[in-house]
Amino acid sequence: MSNIDTSEQAKIKATAPEHENLGTAKNVAYGLQHVLTMYGGIIAPPLIVGSAAGLAGPQLGMLIAAALFVGGLATLLQTLGVKYFGARLPLVQGVSFAGVATMVAIVTTGGGLPAVYGAVIVASLAGLLLAPFFSQIIRFFPPVVTGSVITMIGLSLTPVAIRWVMGGNPKAESWGSTANVGLAVITLVIVMLFSMSKSPAVRRLAILLSIVCGTVVASLLGYTDFSKVAQGSWVAVPHVFAFGMPAFDVAAIISMLIVTLVIMTETTADIIAVGEIVGTSVDSRRIGNGLRADMLSSAVAPVFGSFMQSAFAQNVGLVAITGIKSRFVVATGGVILVILGLLPVMGRLVASIPMPVLGGAGLVLFGTVAASGIRTLGKVDYNIQSNLIIVATSIAVGLIPIVNDEFYAQFPTWVKTLFHSGISSTCIMAILLNLLFNHVKLRGFGKQAAPGMVDLNKLQGS
Repeated sequence: MSNIDTSEQAKIKATAPEHENLGTAKNVAYGLQHVLTMYGGIIAPPLIVGSAAGLAGPQLGMLIAAALFVGGLATLLQTLGVKYFGARLPLVQGVSFAGVATMVAIVTTGGGLPAVYGAVIVASLAGLLLAPFFSQIIRFFPPVVTGSVITMIGLSLTPVAIRWVMGGNPKAESWGSTANVGLAVITLVIVMLFSMSKSPAVRRLAILLSIVCGTVVASLLGYTDFSKVAQGSWVAVPHVFAFGMPAFDVAAIISMLIVTLVIMTETTADIIAVGEIVGTSVDSRRIGNGLRADMLSSAVAPVFGSFMQSAFAQNVGLVAITGIKSRFVVATGGVILVILGLLPVMGRLVASIPMPVLGGAGLVLFGTVAASGIRTLGKVDYNIQSNLIIVATSIAVGLIPIVNDEFYAQFPTWVKTLFHSGISSTCIMAILLNLLFNHVKLRGFGKQAAPGMVDLNKLQGS
């Protein structure tokens, strides 16, 4: 009987949406779509940190190439997985935004890149040890928590799309110009048109096709510059410790440890979010495997000159909008990232895509993530007052750093690190409130109807 059960479980696992292999051609097409979606996000952290460290030209290019290379390897580990490592879900990995402010602070206070790399290594190894314990919090993620977090993932990414729409660079003269906004609108309209196609293949490739068409339109209007594509080396292998051996500074390590907790919280939220969208089981073991892959990739990243890795929330939206749930598609995207890291010429070609084009597509992508969260929140019983309070408070607190990024400026560094992200703010608040109302069982809460609502339990009992 146990053999039958095991074989049935294996069959179910083999036919789960994330384990479907669509074939080489589709994997490459859909994988490229994932890469284009997150390309701007993956090169932004090394650009910011590298500039703060005084790097320019070829050295800054090396830092970006390392981010692409390591992000690709981390994506392969997360999607394909080995024993104890990898959630085996369609999750794209890349340099985490959560640590950018902390890394810039370390760089600018005299530690330089070696101190950043040393702190990342130690903090990631600590996170690797914490992963089994951290993964147990899955039981504190009912729909009232996951729905709030997934909704906030989409809302917190919307400003990124707006920045892309405006041009990506606030210092540029064209920042926020009607030309940039118009190009984004054209791309958005193209997304809509492709999404209404009768062909399922065209609908699934709507984002990729709209980016290509938007780039063509931008080129015809004279808003693209491909002159730099052929400049520089065509092939480059990331060097080991190219920016010096890591240095281990206690203060830098402590700061990065806090960042690690934030990244683990966000990665947990992303794993749960993509599990909801794919429609597959996510348990503590799967979360633990995903966190271990995150932390192992982060610990190895400094060897090649990159930084702490995490799952990219924007790609969760792509899974939702296309309905392509295969982890092999994202794994192919990981291969493309590795190739981009080894072939800077390809990276320069992708980098030539105008930011407003990405912004037009990004508005749909990130809005789709928020819509997925709202769908999850639809499962919540709002006749129970505590659920209403959890959702309302968690989302409101999560919006604070999005509405005003200076809100936590006067708070201690550890508070700013924990709450500077809307995702981590919502996640922390939702978990704490869920513990307070549904596990500690505050007297007077939990079963009461929300204000202004009819208590259905009383009606059914009468």
